[in-house]
Amino acid sequence: MLGGAFAAFTVSAAIMHSYAVFLVAFIEQFRWSRAETSIAYSVSQLVAGGSSPLVGALVDRLGPRRLLLIGGSLLVAGLTGSAVISALWQNVLLYGIIMTIGANCLGLVVFVPLLSRHFVRHRGMAISIVQSANGFGRAASAPLVQLSISAIGWRETYLVQAAFVAASVPLLAALFRRAARYPVAGEPAVLAAEPAGASLPRANWTLSEAMRTPHFWLLFAVYLFTGLGSFLVSLHQLAFAVDIGFDRLYAAGVLGIGSFLAIAGTIFTGSLSDYIGREWSAILAYGISIIGVVCALLIANPDQHWLLWLHACFFGLTWGARGPAITAKTADLFPGGRLGTILGVITIGSGIGSAAGAWAAGWIFDLSGSYRLAFSLSIAAYLCGCAAFWVLRRPPVR
Repeated sequence: MLGGAFAAFTVSAAIMHSYAVFLVAFIEQFRWSRAETSIAYSVSQLVAGGSSPLVGALVDRLGPRRLLLIGGSLLVAGLTGSAVISALWQNVLLYGIIMTIGANCLGLVVFVPLLSRHFVRHRGMAISIVQSANGFGRAASAPLVQLSISAIGWRETYLVQAAFVAASVPLLAALFRRAARYPVAGEPAVLAAEPAGASLPRANWTLSEAMRTPHFWLLFAVYLFTGLGSFLVSLHQLAFAVDIGFDRLYAAGVLGIGSFLAIAGTIFTGSLSDYIGREWSAILAYGISIIGVVCALLIANPDQHWLLWLHACFFGLTWGARGPAITAKTADLFPGGRLGTILGVITIGSGIGSAAGAWAAGWIFDLSGSYRLAFSLSIAAYLCGCAAFWVLRRPPVR
């Protein structure tokens, strides 16, 4: 089940993160500005956040297998349609709405409620393994999609992606045939796995109860600032490197290799959160990301390969690494049968922050001709996320 969740999220992440490579192709073909080309991605992040409560509620009722089949169908339709786009609104509709809802049905919101009930003592580790698929998919997609676009063109690459999703999703859905319904929270088998004297919360939280606590809104803020800080950089990394003068295939390879480190970084920080606490683990990840952004700010010419590698490695190492700690913290604070719904609503913050960051970076570039202000704002957003997470140390009171 854990392996199936990892593979499904890998497919989702690979498809959606490949937009950073298509962005460069769109700019060349359609002559859209950076802000215009970023609109579809920003809409995608808003739709991802806005649809998360619906996906969370559906997965509480239908289970992951049916959500995977629904999501896979939407992804195939969106990818096939993207191969024939000729206008900006078509890109926004297909990628920003249809594909995003499909990807959400293969995302973390679908699997966290299930895994958090099976893995109680090592919840952070289990979630971090699935979360690491985000970095794995992102790492694999950048160089492979750039290579495919260079070889056969971007329209044909979309069709290849559609065929891949159509072949893989039904196989993945079959792995969850036995998990059509989640185990009820508090089953004896789950309770027996917990050590004697464990202080994990027993409350069966509802969404309305959770929303009346400051912890809910602090988690919302953490998601918002994390998404803002990450997407002020991530979507435009390749365009930034190409603007500096790096070869695009070389830059895509470097950024892809850096993103592979997210697998180890995410699993490490998520597992570490089970031992040193969610807060310290998240703050460690924030700090490493900030170092990566600083390295990008120091790049002045294409001869500084070592700075590009440092940026790719530090930023890639902690891409998504805060996710397990934040998600596990949500499961720690608000356990129960409505965890999927609660997590889905909180994830709206991530969608808002990610959408604002992706569009704002392009808009700042159009105004100033540089991404440096956007990268500096990314550091500020990460620091705000650190502060909000630190306040979550004490559990909420009903």
